[in-house]
Amino acid sequence: MAGGAHIDGMRDQAAAKEKRSAFAVPQGVRVYAFGDIHGRFDLLRPLYEAVEADLAARPVGRSVEIFLGDYVDRGPASRQVLEFLAAGEPVCDERLCLKGNHEAMFLQVLEEPELLPYWMSQGGAATILSFGVATPRDARRETLLACRDALTEAIGPGLRAFVENLSLMERIGDYLFVHAGIDPARPLTAQREEDLVWIREPFLSSEADFGVCVVHGHTPVRQVEARANRIDIDTGAFATDILSCLVLEGRSRRLLATKGG
Repeated sequence: MAGGAHIDGMRDQAAAKEKRSAFAVPQGVRVYAFGDIHGRFDLLRPLYEAVEADLAARPVGRSVEIFLGDYVDRGPASRQVLEFLAAGEPVCDERLCLKGNHEAMFLQVLEEPELLPYWMSQGGAATILSFGVATPRDARRETLLACRDALTEAIGPGLRAFVENLSLMERIGDYLFVHAGIDPARPLTAQREEDLVWIREPFLSSEADFGVCVVHGHTPVRQVEARANRIDIDTGAFATDILSCLVLEGRSRRLLATKGG
């Protein structure tokens, strides 16, 4: 596999780890939900190959791949990840890409270059470098403007439009897919973008019945964490070398994962 990674949770192993749930996706549909990538194309590529192998071994009527955001920052290959998601051929029948808080910062910096130093402190420096642009030498306005302009040119209108048009949430059957979570005090139809891409509390500690199971990333966990009302699939790929994919079919749940090394 690329990047020296290997796959855990495929075929027989995946079947052994399969769990049943009260929540379900529609009959004949299989969903592959990917956690936060953060520029780790070396982990995404083999995990995607695992999905392709899983589909070949277990044919299904309709397959959906959904990416939960935070494609950029921290890891070394943000550009490759974005280009793959924007233009790479999907192995599933449908590809859905959601917006994370790091994509929100990415877009905001293109409009407000004075935010570059903050974004760089949050992992944005790696994204700038992945586009072949030098990071700013100082925080003078003209320096930041020059960096922003060079980055805008390197990104190009097509890739920028892809990021600008990312979805905020998607629902499939009894599952709601978002980047960060939801505001428990608001109905699903009245959620705010800020919460969908940034929230932690009071969402993480809520025991409320949301009417759906929320599948999210944003908050790194040591291993995929399933609660009664939510599933966190952000296994901190940029730091742990583990990128996880939750597989949903009917009432079953299982996992695929890439481990770098």
